[in-house]
Formats: sequence, structure tokens, C-alpha cells
Amino acid sequence: MFERFRFALSSIVAAFLLLGLSAIIGGGDPSLDLSKNFRTPPDSARPWVYWFWLNQNITREGITADLEAMKRVGIGDVLIMEVDQGAPKGPVAFNSPEWRQLFKHVCVEASRLGLEVNMNNDAGWCGSGGPWITPELSMQRVVWTETQVEGPKCFEGTLTQPQAVANYYGDIAVWAFPTPAGDARIDSFREKAADIPMDASPAAPAAWPSVPPEQTIPRSRLVNLTARLDKGGRIAWDVPEGKWTILRLGHTTTGKDNHPAPESGRGLECDKLSKEAVQAHFEGLMGKLIAEVGPLAGKSLVATHIDSWEVGSQNWTPKFREEFRRRRGYDLLPFLAVMTGRIVDGREVSERFLWDLRQTINELLLQNYAGHFRELAHEHGLRLSIEAYSNCPTDEMAYAGRADEPMGEFWSWEKYGAASRGGQHAADRPGHGSLGCQFRAGRRGAGTHNAR
Repeated sequence: MFERFRFALSSIVAAFLLLGLSAIIGGGDPSLDLSKNFRTPPDSARPWVYWFWLNQNITREGITADLEAMKRVGIGDVLIMEVDQGAPKGPVAFNSPEWRQLFKHVCVEASRLGLEVNMNNDAGWCGSGGPWITPELSMQRVVWTETQVEGPKCFEGTLTQPQAVANYYGDIAVWAFPTPAGDARIDSFREKAADIPMDASPAAPAAWPSVPPEQTIPRSRLVNLTARLDKGGRIAWDVPEGKWTILRLGHTTTGKDNHPAPESGRGLECDKLSKEAVQAHFEGLMGKLIAEVGPLAGKSLVATHIDSWEVGSQNWTPKFREEFRRRRGYDLLPFLAVMTGRIVDGREVSERFLWDLRQTINELLLQNYAGHFRELAHEHGLRLSIEAYSNCPTDEMAYAGRADEPMGEFWSWEKYGAASRGGQHAADRPGHGSLGCQFRAGRRGAGTHNAR
């Protein structure tokens, strides 16, 4: 009986899937000839394909030949990414005037052939970066140093400057506090402070083990020394009795770049929390391409793309303090020590601050990066597609929701027991350690490509 039930249920599911596919291919009318449409699909059902340009090796003749071949075999549209994976360096520098002329040729030929073009928003296949992004416009992170002093005495000295990546650094604040007994720290504080990606965010009760008061920093004992710090990092302060820690906090670039990109297109990743930085990045490439193709923007050039998140995390941006206060209703400055793992006003207060910190980063990334990028695309008649998953410091579903066409991919890894057809493990065949496939939701159906 169970087998008959399972067969009947499977038949019903198959029938609904068939009707759904028929409706898609037949324009909403299941009565249309499914087999005919399968043999000669309408344009709306033709697949996209990833079109990788290899390290500046592009020509007008090659572009035309590729597009004509794709049209001939039934490809509907292309998503262009230029990458450097070891191919000999070609003569046409990424985003140079000659390169942009060739991109215009792509759009002209696509229009002639009835194809559409989606252009990745940078070189490589991750994030949003390029040589036009300065350190000031790049992804930022909080860095710090600690200086131990003991009073009572007058301390006059230079506080060690925190790390400066790419020779870029700016101060945020200087705090002093009685040095806690022991070295109690919040577990996984770098992940919780969005300094490095968090592998997972499992549900858990909002309760934490208590910490002895002498191992914490009472907010009432914090001393703000920011105004005493001069441009050379020197400070003068009458230290009260006891052991004190002086905490100098600043920000620098994360140093992440877009990859795997040709050298001519490689640069720092733009600040994902700053609308100004995202605007500068859009203008650095897509704005120039839109101007180059003119009236073909929104016709044969129909979309821009943000690919997989492979750029780590960030936890600062120039306007972060004011945005945090506006969104959370309090000043984050007295809690900055929590970003170093210290415990301020108890474990629960500190954990709740870190939650607020991550929530603010989440909101800014959705609004100022994905949301603003879509707005900029729409201004020029383009759609936005995003591969919105894996280690990004935001709600992945909400991130995908900012795209007109959310995308994803799945992988079959030999290390997890995947095997090729015939039972032979993929890793046993040269060059086949895994198989990857990508999928997208949008007007033109689904596009796939092999493992990268």
C-alpha cells in the first residue's frame, strides 16, 4: 500500500512539474505543444552562459565569433567576467579605452544577434573592487593597541599606532580603564565583532555565564582620552592610583582586493557600508561602460552582476558612529573595548552590544551596497544579479532579496564522498577534484558553468 501511495504521489508531483514547465515554456498556456517548444525553445527559455575573458586576450574577431557560435547553439545571453588564472597576458588592459571600445562591440553584436549581456561589476569573480578604489574608499576594520601604565603619576608618552594596511590609518578614540584582573575575553569575539567572517549563526538562548566583576570594565570607570591625543600619537595624562590600560583604537583598510583579476583590473574592495564608496565603484567601471554603449544600455546591455562573497568581513566605515547611534539609539564609543574582546559592564551587556554592532553592519550593507547598487543599475535601465551567499556579514536571504535576479551555486566535493559516473571518484581524474554548478532566478531561465 505504501508503495502504491508513493507511486501515486510521485505521479501527481511529476504532473504538476510538467504543467509548470509547460506553462513557463508556453508563455502560461499548458495546452501549447510542449515537445515542439522543447525542440525549438522561445527566447525566454534559452540559457545564459558565463563568458570568461582570459587576462586581457580579447579581439573584435574573437568576440564576434564567440557570440555567433553561442547564438547558433541556442545560448540566449552572456554574463562577462574577465579573470586571470594563468593565461599569458594579452595586449588589451582591463577598462582601458580600447577595452571599452571592444565591450561596445560586444553590445552592438549582441543587439544584431538578439542576445543580451550582463557585465560583472569588476574584474575577477568576487565582490566589487578595482584600481580606482583608494584606501579611504575601501573596506575598513577596527584595529587597536594597548599601553599599560601605573599611577599615581603623570604619563607623557607616545601610544603605539595600531596596524596600518596600505599605509592607511585613522584614529577613532582613546580610552583608559582600570586593568581587569586576569584576561577574561569574550569567546569568538573577532567573529562576533565582524572582524572576520562568522562560519554560522546558530540559534542560542540569550544567556551567558557570569564573569567576576574584577575581570570586567565598569563603564563608569572609563576615561575618554581622545582629545588628549596629538597628531604624532603623544598623550599626557595624570594617571590615578592603580594599574591602568590605555586603549588606542583606529581603523585601516582590510586590504582585500578583487580576484582572480588581471593586474590592470585589480584593486582594493570598495567599502560595503558606504554609499559614497559604492557610488565611486559603480562609476569606476559600469558608469564608463554605460556611457560607452550609449543607447544600448538597457537594450543589449541589460544587467550588471555582483558575484560570490570572497572578501572577508568589515566592521567600520567613516560614518559608522553616527549610523549606529541613529539606528540603535545609543553611542557605541564607550563599548569599543568590547570589539577587542574586553567585557564592559558584564557579559550580557557586551554580547548585546556585539549583536547591535552586527545588526548595524547588516543594515548598512543591505542598504548602501546591494540596495544602492540596484538603484544605480535601475537608473540606467539595467537589472542587478547577485550571488548572495557564504561568509558575507549579512543576512544572506535579505542580501539576495536586494537583487533583481538572485543567484547561487552548488558543489559536489570528493572529500564529502562525491563520485563521478561509473563510481570513479572525481579526484582520481586529473583536473577534476570537484564539480560546480550555478543557477539563477530571472527572466531568461537558468545558466550553468563548470567548476572554477
